[in-house]
Amino acid sequence: MSNDKFVQELISLSKEKWRWMSECKVESLDSLFHEKAVFVHMGATFSKEQELDVIRSGRIHYKDVDIQEVSVPFIGDTTAILLNKIRLVAVVGGNEVTNPFVVTEVYVKQNDIWKLASLSFTRLLTP
Repeated sequence: MSNDKFVQELISLSKEKWRWMSECKVESLDSLFHEKAVFVHMGATFSKEQELDVIRSGRIHYKDVDIQEVSVPFIGDTTAILLNKIRLVAVVGGNEVTNPFVVTEVYVKQNDIWKLASLSFTRLLTP
């Protein structure tokens, strides 16, 4: 089976995830995030519950995401690594910050449903 049909599905799912994060839609994110998911930020690593709590509480508000590049390599039929080059505007600790990142999103397919297993931010040194 070709993974080509899943590329657009995952790109759309990732865009929807960014929208849910900016709108603090914790219930939608809860169903997307794998139970054992990990989230790697510049200053901390969170579990699924910790990430949802950060979004729910507003400690990090993902205000706006400008997606500049996307690629989706696959490992077999059940694992995809979505790479986003983005410019993220977020409010962290009450301060609005803008950073360029490559965000690595690892998706695993369980029972024909894609789940986000890992989300990692790598800050780029170029503006």
